[in-house]
Amino acid sequence: MSLRLTEVFLSLQGETSRTGLLTVFIRLSGCPLRCRWCDTTYSFQGGETVTLTSLLARVADYGVPTVCVTGGEPLAQKNCLPLLTALCDAGYSVSLETSGALDVSQVDARVSRIVDIKPPASGEAARNRWENLAYLTSHDEIKFVLADRADYDWAREVIQAQKLAQVCPVLFSPVQDELPPAQLADWILADRPPVRMQLQLHKVLWGNAPGK
Repeated sequence: MSLRLTEVFLSLQGETSRTGLLTVFIRLSGCPLRCRWCDTTYSFQGGETVTLTSLLARVADYGVPTVCVTGGEPLAQKNCLPLLTALCDAGYSVSLETSGALDVSQVDARVSRIVDIKPPASGEAARNRWENLAYLTSHDEIKFVLADRADYDWAREVIQAQKLAQVCPVLFSPVQDELPPAQLADWILADRPPVRMQLQLHKVLWGNAPGK
């Protein structure tokens, strides 16, 4: 059983409710989406072919209990599902960062699914797989990355229409160098939507350096 791997590295989790935790990141290769502001385009192609067993050994070498599987779009690889289950079986606390365009229903229930909902400015809003919402629980999280006021208003409407705050935590993030974080914070303070604002801690610390 093999996977295409871009990188494995130890860092601090920069997003979600796990922000700041020491985390081993497994970045799988490949993605069917092309979001306009993607910051991991280097993972779209290439990578090395690794066996599941060898990948688990590399993760174990770090001696850290928290693991995040990301991409690219990790679910684009069929063997992502057995990888997630194997990590859970090994006792790790596992999260999955996914674009929201692919089916999450078969992901191991022990995994915290961090599901993006793509707003209009991403260029990929038509790829949102709304059926995924039915499978999410309070163990999961939904993330909106917003570029402008139109994205923000659209996200608020989605939250209300889909009753997302009753499903799981909802996260708002500003697109780096497009939406000033303080502007997004001011909108949230004024409108009081049921969301948590987040910045990407790893970018604050290291910029866009790969492997961080």
